[in-house]
Amino acid sequence: MQLAEISIRRPVFATVLSLLIVLVGGVSFNRLTVREYPKIDEPVVTVSVRYAGASAEVIESQVTKPLEDSIAGIDGVDVITSISRADQGQISVRFRLEKDADSAAAEVRDRTSRVRNRLPQAIEEPVISKVEADAFPVVQVGFSSESLTSLQINDLVNRIVKPRLQTVTGVADVRIFGERKYAMRVWLDSDRMASYRLTTQDVEDAIRRSNLELPAGRIESQQREFSVTSQTDLTKPSQFGEIVIRNVNGFSVKLRDVARVEEGAADERTAVRLNGRPAVAVGVVRQATANPLDLSKGVREVLPKLRADLPADLRVEIANDNSVFIDRSVKNVYRTIAEAVHHQHPDAAGTGVGHRAGGG
Repeated sequence: MQLAEISIRRPVFATVLSLLIVLVGGVSFNRLTVREYPKIDEPVVTVSVRYAGASAEVIESQVTKPLEDSIAGIDGVDVITSISRADQGQISVRFRLEKDADSAAAEVRDRTSRVRNRLPQAIEEPVISKVEADAFPVVQVGFSSESLTSLQINDLVNRIVKPRLQTVTGVADVRIFGERKYAMRVWLDSDRMASYRLTTQDVEDAIRRSNLELPAGRIESQQREFSVTSQTDLTKPSQFGEIVIRNVNGFSVKLRDVARVEEGAADERTAVRLNGRPAVAVGVVRQATANPLDLSKGVREVLPKLRADLPADLRVEIANDNSVFIDRSVKNVYRTIAEAVHHQHPDAAGTGVGHRAGGG
């Protein structure tokens, strides 16, 4: 009651206080971050290890099990889950909520490095990453064409699209789905290899010996200096076909004698289809503090410029946009407020009472 009495006695003070509250509310409203879910930095760390050619059983026994035993000793670990599949293993470590996510990732990295010498030497270096709640694409853009191959589309996306999208304000990462990287595919003929008594390892060793990128240095004199460029790497199927695998009875067995070499995709285990057509998709991941509505707007503004730099027969379409749901939700809140303000209660309508005056 004291505040009410002061407001009645000092109306100017009450007016200034009300205006101050309105001002603070207006400034806070303009600076309020628009996002679908609250920002929660959950202490979850993942360890991904790739071991090419290994089965799920080998991944489990030689990779994930030693890593699990080492990580389990970290203080504050709540749950450890692992997935072992062919060529790859992944361990997810969930810590208690009071654990700092950055320190948890550092401790997992330290424990992983301790057992690195116990893991197979042929594995790729383990990738330790902190899981973010917003680490998923906000906008997905699909690229498809009737005349261009998936390899050509992927090349255009890598060279033109991805660098341009990475410059949009609020973009943290640009991921390519259904990716098709150029590679030289070698299809071995088992019967011919058996006739020359060759193994797959012999072919692999020959390719590694012949396809190298070596620095050639430079040639120096008293007056001039020349840079030497050696073309030791192979780029065409015909060049790969001339690789000598082994000399048998004075005869050079070349790769084209036991295999078919052609350009193709390095990996075709994943595919993307858009409206029934093969496509390559690009997912735009936003930064943790970025506004998804501004990010979507920035991506849509860049697309017309990208279409101008791409071939005319390459279709560019928005496959998915999660910011649309957020935009509609915000607009629905405004509409609900407006309906509540303008709503007229039935009891508020004026009622008339007639009085009949009579005199006797």
